Amino acid sequence: MAVRQDASTGELVDDGDKNTPQLEPDMMQIKVYSPYKVYFDDQAYSITAVNATGPFDILKGHHRFLTLLIPCELIIQTKNGEEKIKISHGIMYVKEDRVTVFLDV
Repeated sequence: MAVRQDASTGELVDDGDKNTPQLEPDMMQIKVYSPYKVYFDDQAYSITAVNATGPFDILKGHHRFLTLLIPCELIIQTKNGEEKIKISHGIMYVKEDRVTVFLDV
């Protein structure tokens, strides 16, 4: 079940989707994958990456965001520590506490 904000009234409403996993407080859903492999698909506190303007972090509550990634090491902060994924390039899309990173596209 996911909650969204109605654009006309600003009221929070349930979208009725029972397949959406419930996010833990201060966490967001992050998925990092290429056409042939899923590198990470779980909840995490943050993700750090690098685009043409430099390094940046994404935390829960970040606004919609789309960027091209340059060669770097993605650093994902999880409950159990850090996950690091070395990449050559990719696209990152952030929307509603969900981060999707498409690699090798």
